Amino acid sequence: MVEESVSSRVVLTAPLALEGGLAEEMQPPNMVQRVISLFRNIRPGSDLTQFQLPPLFNMPKSQLQCYGEGVYCTGEDYLSRCNLGKTSRERFASVVAWSISTTRPAIFGLAPFNPILGETHHVSRGNLNVLLEQVSHHPPVLALHATDSEENIELSWCQHLVPKFYGASVDVVIHGHRQLLLKLHKEKYKMNAPNFVIRILPKPSMEWCGTVRIKCEESGLEAEVCYYRGRSFWGFRGNSRCIRGKIFHTDTQKLVYEISGHWDKTVSLKDIDSGEVRVLYDAKKAISKLETPVLRNAEGLAATESAMVWGEVSQAIINKDWEKAREAKRKIEERERMLARERKEKGQVWMPKHFTVSQTKEGHWECSPLDASVPQAPIFVPLPSPD
Repeated sequence: MVEESVSSRVVLTAPLALEGGLAEEMQPPNMVQRVISLFRNIRPGSDLTQFQLPPLFNMPKSQLQCYGEGVYCTGEDYLSRCNLGKTSRERFASVVAWSISTTRPAIFGLAPFNPILGETHHVSRGNLNVLLEQVSHHPPVLALHATDSEENIELSWCQHLVPKFYGASVDVVIHGHRQLLLKLHKEKYKMNAPNFVIRILPKPSMEWCGTVRIKCEESGLEAEVCYYRGRSFWGFRGNSRCIRGKIFHTDTQKLVYEISGHWDKTVSLKDIDSGEVRVLYDAKKAISKLETPVLRNAEGLAATESAMVWGEVSQAIINKDWEKAREAKRKIEERERMLARERKEKGQVWMPKHFTVSQTKEGHWECSPLDASVPQAPIFVPLPSPD
């Protein structure tokens, strides 16, 4: 009975994907007019970090779930492929391909829920176990830890989002870093994430932009991958979703590979020495028709799990019951404000459960996992069926 009660409160929705997925299920009408109305009374340059969206503008999932999907929801497994390269050059190129695979299409006019403090999301896919925690609410900072004991791969992220309104667009700067450790090769790769732009006028769009830098000190290699904004003139689209980049030696700056293509189509890699060009990344194979996570062990589910915290709101959004969605979301927000007041009155400092958190003198957030590995999760992603 307890398991049935928990299961009924958990809502897991299709991931954001290139084909199929949540975007195919949710197609909000008149969204451009609604978005313009939403930002009518907000001044350009305003920080939107604490801006509360009505449920009408929410997708039925949390920001933690969206970031987690970038790791555990995949078609072709680009993460495991990072281990297969025979040389440091080949492995570095594979890491670049995996980094691109975490880029997912969004739905214009819909944003995920801003996670509550201490919210977690724990999912497994095969031997890969992924755990996320919201380690700060104001400002919003999330941490991720993932381990694969079979592949000897470890991931750790710490990211801090700052959205600002600029009249015709909302620019989301993503501070922080991602780290990928290939233990078999004793190689550590450090990288950042692209930023995000929600363009409202003259033509609505949502784009990844900015430069991703990837560095591996052990191999002495570095990469710069630039995500270009699509230029628009009176509503005519430019070359959006285009990426270009290079892989080079850090010390000498000598070029090794050139990178070009579109993150939602294919990306090519050109070997500078041989002139050979090959497909580095294929979005259709990586992020199309992805499997939806499934609950397999309700008893092992944490009360802080995203799919449970936002379950009632998510189900109401799916049912288009906006009054119920508003009320359920209001209850969550009021409870969080009450808990924050109680901590303040008692002089208590909230501490994350799964990470240590600190800030540098420059204000950068640092997150380190408390445990060496992530255990198997009560939620899993079915592996794709072989062709």
